[in-house]
Amino acid sequence: MARSREFEINEVLEKAMMLFWEQGYEKTSMNDLVEHMGIHRRSLYDTFGDKHSLFLQAMDRYIGKVETTLNSQAKQARTATEALRSVFGFMIAESEHSPSGCMIVNAMTELAARDAEINVKSLCSVASTEELFERIIVWGQREGEFSSDCEPKETAEYLQALSVGIRAMGRTAIDKEKLVRVMNSATRFLTK
Repeated sequence: MARSREFEINEVLEKAMMLFWEQGYEKTSMNDLVEHMGIHRRSLYDTFGDKHSLFLQAMDRYIGKVETTLNSQAKQARTATEALRSVFGFMIAESEHSPSGCMIVNAMTELAARDAEINVKSLCSVASTEELFERIIVWGQREGEFSSDCEPKETAEYLQALSVGIRAMGRTAIDKEKLVRVMNSATRFLTK
């Protein structure tokens, strides 16, 4: 008779995500994962596969959570400027309540150059954020908040590159006020 699982998959995947986010892929051992997740090694392998497979699943979980939050904040905003500030504000404040930086930016800098699967996931996440920025820019232009001189797709790419920089800087002890000033400059760049 097969043993029933003695853990909730999403709960232990969340723990793995947090550990990978904090320590990175290379510094996180299988022993670290077993201890942090609170499950047996055999259960980890049976449920999630190897460390690489678990990391990819943790990335998916992180991407899903962040995309849901960013899209929700943008939809709740009354103006495009407010939506843009809300998106950047989340990126700045996220590290105050969780491991520093962004798990995807961390994975990109640590692994994307040598791991095709992580590179693809990272690029998909980047593209999703660019699409969100582009929708906000089009909204702002339609409402007369943002200059029509800005090409939405190119400007979204610029804002995405800026957001990666902000999130990478979030891994340092940089003053959050400096990141807020960067956000304010980006917003002023778009306004008429």
